[in-house]
Amino acid sequence: MPYSERVNDAELPSLASQIGRVAAPLRTQVLDVLREAILTMRFAPGQRLIERELIDLTGVSRTTIREVLRELAAEGLVRTIPQKGAVVVALSVEEAEELYEIREVLEGHLARRFVSHATDGHLVALRRAFTRLENVVESGGGTLEVLRAKDALYDVLLEGAGNSALRTSLSQLHARVSLLRASSLSSDAGRPAQSVQELRGLVEAVEAREAGRAAAAMTAHVRAAAQLGIAAMRDSALQQIV
Repeated sequence: MPYSERVNDAELPSLASQIGRVAAPLRTQVLDVLREAILTMRFAPGQRLIERELIDLTGVSRTTIREVLRELAAEGLVRTIPQKGAVVVALSVEEAEELYEIREVLEGHLARRFVSHATDGHLVALRRAFTRLENVVESGGGTLEVLRAKDALYDVLLEGAGNSALRTSLSQLHARVSLLRASSLSSDAGRPAQSVQELRGLVEAVEAREAGRAAAAMTAHVRAAAQLGIAAMRDSALQQIV
């Protein structure tokens, strides 16, 4: 994928206006703003993130921008290319398919392990996290808000499963497919609600302590997300060719 040489200022409202609205450390605010710009495709996959332009857009120091770019790289949203600098991560369709294949296996195992290891307290926390996700979607929450609610649900699953290696593997995998997760949610207006229905099946199976049904619900959820995310990638690639 070709790299865009610069941020398109005409397509981006001032990011500086979004900083300073809350009582949080400056670096955290800048991180949140740039992360949202990436996940909502205001910064496109493959686009260069030039320090000077980010400084102008956010109104913060070069040191802060560099710290934030390092954090975004750790999250799997940005990578550094020699002679290019920081670039928004852009996966190929083949890479995305491989990652989702692994995600399907790992998350199916996560569901099974949660059923066998979770305490009653974990079940209560899972239902609470699901209700929060349901409320976010029903109230028309944006893509980033939905992703945060889903991440909170996954945190409960990982905690209840009690496998640190599985947590590490899935955390790294989710970082690599962050853009695809956002794309699958935003490419179809009905996808967030459908995602809730898929996860409802997971939660109900877990509450019934039915490991096989829980694993099937989880793998079906991942497969549906993969189909939409990869279809959006192919459509984007076709538009670039045309």
